[in-house]
Amino acid sequence: MAYDRELAARLREVLAGQPDLSEKPMFGGLAFLVDGHMAVAGGSDGIMVRVDPERSEALLDDGAERMVMNGRELAGWLRVSGENLADVAVLQRWATVGVEYARTLPPK
Repeated sequence: MAYDRELAARLREVLAGQPDLSEKPMFGGLAFLVDGHMAVAGGSDGIMVRVDPERSEALLDDGAERMVMNGRELAGWLRVSGENLADVAVLQRWATVGVEYARTLPPK
């Protein structure tokens, strides 16, 4: 599955200047990692955002839903569909949520 290259470019723009940020193809998308931890990934139809599992429920707004992979809900991960990311401020918000949480994890 190919990821949305335009969305990946937009993620690169909003994440520009973040220290210790790297990119890696994962799960059919392009993941952005902080100190080896995936923070946010762009796919073909939106983004996957890593969040504090204890805050997941509170973050289920602004177009976010629980991330489900292979029929299983992933704790600490949310999905935001591409249609909700047209506004750069929304994309920036979700990318920041993912990066900020990834920074709380010990470096790999």
